[in-house]
Amino acid sequence: MSQHSLQQQFLIELSDALPEEDYSIAQATLVDYATDCGPVTDYVEPLAVAWPRDVCAVQAVVCLAAKHRIPIVARGAGTGVSGGAHATAGCLVLSLERMNRILELNAADEVATVEPGVVNADLNDAAGRFGLMYAPDPASYRISTIGGNVSTNAGGLRCAKYGVTRDAVLALDVVLADGSLLHTGHRTFKGVAGYDLTSLFVGSEGTLGIVVAATLRLKYLPVDTRTLAVFFPDFQAAAAGVLAVGAARVQPAIMELLDGASLAELDSRLGSSLARRGGALLLIQTDGFAAAVEAAAVSDALAPLGGNISDEDPEEAQRLLDLRRGSRGMEADVENSVGEDVAVPRSQLVGYIAALESMAVRHGVGLRVVAHAGDGNLHPTFWVAKTDGGSLVALNAALDESIDTALAMGGTITGEHGVGQFKKRWLAMELQPEVLELQRRIKQLFDPHGLLNPGKAI
Repeated sequence: MSQHSLQQQFLIELSDALPEEDYSIAQATLVDYATDCGPVTDYVEPLAVAWPRDVCAVQAVVCLAAKHRIPIVARGAGTGVSGGAHATAGCLVLSLERMNRILELNAADEVATVEPGVVNADLNDAAGRFGLMYAPDPASYRISTIGGNVSTNAGGLRCAKYGVTRDAVLALDVVLADGSLLHTGHRTFKGVAGYDLTSLFVGSEGTLGIVVAATLRLKYLPVDTRTLAVFFPDFQAAAAGVLAVGAARVQPAIMELLDGASLAELDSRLGSSLARRGGALLLIQTDGFAAAVEAAAVSDALAPLGGNISDEDPEEAQRLLDLRRGSRGMEADVENSVGEDVAVPRSQLVGYIAALESMAVRHGVGLRVVAHAGDGNLHPTFWVAKTDGGSLVALNAALDESIDTALAMGGTITGEHGVGQFKKRWLAMELQPEVLELQRRIKQLFDPHGLLNPGKAI
């Protein structure tokens, strides 16, 4: 039977397996679900889109796809910026957004079990009623889903102190490529029985299985927070402030860094006036019973560096944090602007920022940088004013050099966004051939026909 015939038979059986409102082949829907927020290197529209409402429906659809050799691209809210949820040729986009129930929230055990379509902010609202929080908080937390966060091992503003998604995931329910259901992990905070398959699935970008439930560790809501806005004359001085805070042995909950170009862009887009206060902003929040003591220690550490330190009231602190989260939209990739997601050891932060500024000048491209400075994860965005051949060559040359430099400093090509489709071109620069081959063998074990999110991650 030809591939076209297999696809048509699959669509017929899909219509039998799901209610009419839970799948679509309408052109407008296919366009809407063809891409996420990442750069598009190979635009194709999916064969169909399905919205299963429970685990049994996911299993039924995956079994049909396996039977007819139809690729599956699992998707949450589509907020990823690496192309991990881009459609591939002849695929079914399996959107998990309607599986959005909080199945359990146990305040005594400090755990929650949720379906993959639960929005990060909604889980935090529910946990907050018990004095708890779900710590990983990507800038897109108001719209991104837990399933998507698990898929990319998302980080966020609080990750320097509280860890990334993998640190919060205790157990997973996963539908494998043959439609079978696997449970991994445990609901205890400790457990070392067997290989850690839970951690293997976290960050696998839907290439090994489809997460249909996650058991998550919750943290205590801090009893107090203190927020410092420290404006420096330039970006390298602000980056030096990050190292000074570390040398003082203070661990802020949040430590974010924005350069002058980012401040100006935020002012232009959101009507703020950040650029008037300095050439770079180091935004620091301490929390817990010792929040005031730690904030004082941070101020003492930064005072000799010449920054303008202000202790913000809660309302202004929230406004500044919202502005920082709003900078995520500035990373959205278009034809003449590409945002990156590199991380370097914190000791290399100042040197890497200097290198970025130098390469932008040499290649004749624009640059703005925001960073989760507490853990060395930077989001530099390069852009060019025109989309002619020479400008785009310069843009890509700057991108390549930024990756080369990060790796030479002991860094990584992606700190929290995932490899997706876009970063595959750099993966072999970071991982040795033996490691890549082992990862391909793991992929083959879980997905022998290569149907789960093909062309992504590895």
